[in-house]
Amino acid sequence: MSEKSSVRVAVVQAAPVPFDTPSNVDRVCALTAEAAGKGAEMVLFPEAYVGGYPWGLAFGTAVGGRSDAGRRAWERYWSSSVAVPGPEVERMAAAAADAGVHLCVGVVERDSTYSGGTLFCTLLYFGPDGSLLGKHRKLKPTAAERLIWGEGDGSTLPVVDTPFGKMGGLICWENYMPLARMAMYGKGVEIYLAPTADARDRWQSTLQHIALEGRCFVLGCNQYVTRDMYPEDLEIKDELLSWPETLCRGGSAVYGPLGDVVAGPLWDEAGMLVADLDLTAIPRSKFDFDVTGHYARPDVFRLEVDERPHPPVERR
Repeated sequence: MSEKSSVRVAVVQAAPVPFDTPSNVDRVCALTAEAAGKGAEMVLFPEAYVGGYPWGLAFGTAVGGRSDAGRRAWERYWSSSVAVPGPEVERMAAAAADAGVHLCVGVVERDSTYSGGTLFCTLLYFGPDGSLLGKHRKLKPTAAERLIWGEGDGSTLPVVDTPFGKMGGLICWENYMPLARMAMYGKGVEIYLAPTADARDRWQSTLQHIALEGRCFVLGCNQYVTRDMYPEDLEIKDELLSWPETLCRGGSAVYGPLGDVVAGPLWDEAGMLVADLDLTAIPRSKFDFDVTGHYARPDVFRLEVDERPHPPVERR
């Protein structure tokens, strides 16, 4: 059981400034302060908010070919990514400390340990004292995301302890991976974070299913993005011509541990959902279903999770 019987959370459906990381970090800091002013103790931002989710862009790629313009656009995208730790992370950590909140932000992380050339879709967890409590790198980028992001390993699957319970989660379509979800449930997650870039109506059924399956609160968080937000001088902006004006309409929402809607979904605008979570609902919800308790059958099914890091070069 958590130390608290309730917690106020904020899910921020922010509009980005593509390819402008300083401006996006500014927005994280300002909106975190705004959420705290509304009484939020925990604040969630969308997938890849800092560093950018490049809707509609192929970076000049085709099977068997890449273009010079695409490589230049990729260099711009790479330059928008952040190192962890790094100055942008320090600014967001300071924002969490100034606001006194738990802050979770989706970033595009530049590998600063090995080659420096690989990017990861990462979720950062900050404590109210400004500490970096953990990070999760997306295990499996989806479809064309594999052109721009590498794969995380099992060493970044945190569930962090907070005064309002255990908090953790997965990014976007990782949530369609049953074993990945089970790994989170096995760590006792109570506040499940699901930042995403999926703005389909049917994504709501995924969030609701996870809430019912995990008997946890689920916070879904997306961006609101239109084509005119992209810079005019983007080398490959013509790739957007076949896309609709609204590239991502949002759909941020909060669901309770019996699948009930707590807040949202929020569509077709930037905004912020603020919700009070009744944490006493979690044990009540497990009366008739507990996925890793009385509904588990470890004599029949077992899951092993390798949480060791797997570096490309290991020195002994």
